[in-house]
Amino acid sequence: MPKLIRRFIGILLLSSILILLINVITCVVLIAHYATDTNTSPYKIAQQTANALHERPDGVYVLSENAATQLHTSGAWALLIDNSSRSVVWKTHNVPASIPYHYTLSDIATISTGYLDSYPTYVGAHDKGIVVLGFPRDSFWKHSQPSWNYRFISDFPQIILSILCINIVLILGIYVIANMKLLTSINPITKGIQRLSDGERVHIPETGALSEIAAHINSTSDILQQQKEQLRRKETARANWIAGVSHDIRTPLSMVMGYAGQLENSSHLLQEERNCAATIMAQSERIKNLINDLNLASKLEYNMQPLMKKEENVVAVVRHVVVDFMNMGLPSGFSITWDTKESLSVCTSIIDKELLQRAISNLIWNSIVHNEYGCTIYTSVCKDDTHCIIRVEDNGVGVSDEQLEMLNHTPHYMICDTSTSEQRHGLGLLIVEQIIDAHSGSVEISKSEHGGFMTTLELPLILPH
Repeated sequence: MPKLIRRFIGILLLSSILILLINVITCVVLIAHYATDTNTSPYKIAQQTANALHERPDGVYVLSENAATQLHTSGAWALLIDNSSRSVVWKTHNVPASIPYHYTLSDIATISTGYLDSYPTYVGAHDKGIVVLGFPRDSFWKHSQPSWNYRFISDFPQIILSILCINIVLILGIYVIANMKLLTSINPITKGIQRLSDGERVHIPETGALSEIAAHINSTSDILQQQKEQLRRKETARANWIAGVSHDIRTPLSMVMGYAGQLENSSHLLQEERNCAATIMAQSERIKNLINDLNLASKLEYNMQPLMKKEENVVAVVRHVVVDFMNMGLPSGFSITWDTKESLSVCTSIIDKELLQRAISNLIWNSIVHNEYGCTIYTSVCKDDTHCIIRVEDNGVGVSDEQLEMLNHTPHYMICDTSTSEQRHGLGLLIVEQIIDAHSGSVEISKSEHGGFMTTLELPLILPH
């Protein structure tokens, strides 16, 4: 609202200044258009006529041809009043009949400052008297009694400035009062939009000049709340479906795995039949792991997985996972290397130890699964000023730039191999991202300096006390 008020006032002031400038320029142009030229001023013409009027030796007055032409052009008439007799001793032929021929001193004073029989008159000094010029009644307006107080003249600039300021204040007051209803209706709308962006339910009173906008915001809020509720129900149904299916599959799967294990170890079956039972056992184990991954991913996505966070040494946690893989025995063609500097023994962060171990295990298995011809897996821990940094990389087949782009911008549960023998659902990387996100960390997938695939995990560093 303050920004809007400042904008309104700025526009108003700018408009007022522009209007004032336009008015001043217009006045100047009009005055210049109607102003009398110095050479055609009635006072100037009167004096020029007096100078051009000469007396001949025989006592007759003669007006020069130029002066006569100028009088004719101006539509004026002229007469000469003698100093001693105060009577007209010379006149032009077009003097109106109502003009008197004898004048008193007060008449002459009136003629010099005002009008004669409603004709604007101007006088010029002559050796024998005064020359009086009369112009048409609608030609000039004379302010016959000019008299101004000196203090008023000296204070005139301050008076004009004060009047201008008062006018501006009055205009601003009228403008603000006229728009106050509009301004007060903007405040709830702006607050409603802010709450709308936070996902809250909004209801703005649908009154005032902006009632239509308020109604649309209320309608938008209702639609967003409905969509939010529908999405919540869908996600709840999906989570419940995954949990229910997982629970329903576990019991028959346990029976299948139990009988498959018995058949695999039975001495009454042929070796080929025991191999088939071993295949059933292995695929059942993959189904079991998939179910566990689905449950964990679902719980992490909806924050249903309880996190047992506490301060842990990340170096020790990652080293424990590496040692377990070494002791377990890696498939043929694979090896794992602990690539952490010996000088780094402690890197503390607040973590759920079991979940972080699960994330590291998923990354190591990812390298094993995606390199059928074997590779060396490098695990390392380092730190900077703010983060513990974990890297799991290999020197295997790696990924192309297109695959790397897809891995960084595609949900990993959508990624699947075309191989029918070793289908990979992609939940491993998804779970890694969810686990690290639950720890306020970040995951970056890139190419390894060893030529293969690298995943970098960053966790907030806790400085030692």
